[in-house]
Amino acid sequence: MTAKVLDGKAIAQEYRAGLQKEVEKLKAQGTTPNLTVILVGNDGASQSYVNNKKKSAEKIGMSSEIVKMDETATEEEVLAEIKRLNEDPSVHGILVQVPLPKQISEAKVLEAIDPKKDVDGFNPINIGRLYAGMETFIPCTPLGIMEILKNADIDLTGKEVAVIGRSHIVGQPVAKLLTNENATVTLLHSRSTNMKEALKRSDVIVSAVGKPGLVTKDDVKPGAVIVDVGNTVVDGKLTGDVKYDEVSEVAGAITPVPGGVGPLTITMVLNNTLLAAQRSVK
Repeated sequence: MTAKVLDGKAIAQEYRAGLQKEVEKLKAQGTTPNLTVILVGNDGASQSYVNNKKKSAEKIGMSSEIVKMDETATEEEVLAEIKRLNEDPSVHGILVQVPLPKQISEAKVLEAIDPKKDVDGFNPINIGRLYAGMETFIPCTPLGIMEILKNADIDLTGKEVAVIGRSHIVGQPVAKLLTNENATVTLLHSRSTNMKEALKRSDVIVSAVGKPGLVTKDDVKPGAVIVDVGNTVVDGKLTGDVKYDEVSEVAGAITPVPGGVGPLTITMVLNNTLLAAQRSVK
């Protein structure tokens, strides 16, 4: 058996076409959704990622700005910039690109973003609203993962799902979203003692730890669905957590790296920016 490839690029393209139509409707009513990204310092990967977000936003008709701040910027300067954007009614979505220089507290920065403009969904208020089942912004990678599963018509009710990784960015929120869809979720991490057994009985595996080769074909039951969130550069190539070639022989469906979850993450930044703009005119 060769696994069906869950093509994130194609899913993202289709989803963005739907977003573009909604953006056009909003613009016809006089509101252009705006995504503004704060970039502190000169990290090459961060610059490339931020430029990609800006281009993607503009491609579907949104406006997008990049606020570049020096590597030596103080925490107070960054917080003042966030305050300015919070108070600007033409800005709907605010992102602060991480990692930040060591003199700036990521926790303070995330807490400073207005929850109504926090399109990453990392503000503690929005995290709390997610767990309380209230209207919020769902973190973009977990939301993208759910879209991939939905697009592949995977019914999660009663399914055994293993999530590897317990970060607030991916593992924990995606476990919550999967539970909302009536899956039985096991959250695995570096201290788990029964990882192999848990993986082997799982109908769906989501791996989000950044450890190449972590999931092998011996861990996977025939026909399982594999979502690989890992993106580690090995010998100049982007590599996932899953041994793709061998796992593809036993899995029912699998996301590639690159071209799987990645394109959906940026798509959901755009989705959340649109939502923020729609909510601002209600």
